[in-house]
Amino acid sequence: MAIFILSLLLCLTILFALSYNRKTYQRINRLLDCVLNREEIPCSSLREGNFSALAGKIERIQNVLEKQVSLAQEEKEQVKSLVSNMSHQLKTPLANLSLYTEILETEKLEEEQKKQAVTKLKKQVEKLDWITSSLLKMIKLEQNVIIFEPEDCPIRETILDALDAVYEKIEKKGIHFAAELDQDYRLYHNRKWTAEVFVNILENAVKYTEKGGTIQISIHPYELCTEICFTDTGIGIREKEITRIFRRFYRSPEAENIEGSGIGLYLSNLILEKEKGYMMVKSQHGNGSAFSVFLQNCKK
Repeated sequence: MAIFILSLLLCLTILFALSYNRKTYQRINRLLDCVLNREEIPCSSLREGNFSALAGKIERIQNVLEKQVSLAQEEKEQVKSLVSNMSHQLKTPLANLSLYTEILETEKLEEEQKKQAVTKLKKQVEKLDWITSSLLKMIKLEQNVIIFEPEDCPIRETILDALDAVYEKIEKKGIHFAAELDQDYRLYHNRKWTAEVFVNILENAVKYTEKGGTIQISIHPYELCTEICFTDTGIGIREKEITRIFRRFYRSPEAENIEGSGIGLYLSNLILEKEKGYMMVKSQHGNGSAFSVFLQNCKK
C-alpha cells in the first residue's frame, strides 16, 4: 500500500512539474510575442510572484530594443536628410560647371569671353571643393572620427591665420577693417580648427557687408575665458532667425540670392564643442552683427 501511495505521489509530482513547466513556457512565449510584436507587456505578468523577475528582465530587454530601433530610425532620417541636402548643395555648382564647359566648347567664342568663362569655371570648382571638404569635415566631426585636443596657443597667431585667408576678399570689396591685436592671450584651442571657425565668421561678414562697410575684431579677457568678437555693419539678422542660423544647411530667405551653403556656422559650432568653447551672436536687422567666440583661458 505504501509503495502504491509513493508511486501515486511521484506521478502527481511529475504531472505537476510538467503542467507548471508548460504554463511557464506559455507565459514566456506570450512575453516574447509581446517583444517581437512591439506590444506592451501586461501588468499582470509583472506581478506573478517568482515569474515577475523574469518578466521584468524581458520588459527591460524590450525597452532596450525599442530604444535601439528608435535610434536606428532617427539615424536613417538624418542620413536621408543629409543626402537630400548634399545633393541640393552640389546641384548648382555642378550645373554651372556643365554650363561653362559648354561655353568653352563653342568655336566662335572670343578670347575675352573664354577668359571670363575660365575664371567662372575655376570659381565653381573652388566652390565645389569647399562644399565637399566642409561636408566631409562635418560628417567626421558628427561621428567623432576627428578627435583633437586643445592646446596652450597664442590666439593672435590663430586670428592672423584666418585673416590671411580672407583679407584679399575684404580689400576687393572695399570694406574697412580694424583689429585690436596689440595684446596677445594664450587660450586653450586647436590653431588649425579654430582658424577655420574664424574664417567662416569673417567670410560671412564680408559676404553680408556692403562696400564701404566695416569689420572689426576685438578681444575681451574674462576670469575663466576670453571673448573674440567679430563685429560687422552688414545686413544683420532678424531676431527670430538668430537661433536658426546655427542649424545645418539653414539659409535665411533674405540670403537666397547671396552665395552660401549654410554649413559654415554649423561646422564652427561642432569645432568649438570639441574645444569646450562656444559662440554667441548679437544682431539687429539692418544694423550689423557681432559674433563672439569664447575660449578657455590657459592657467598662468
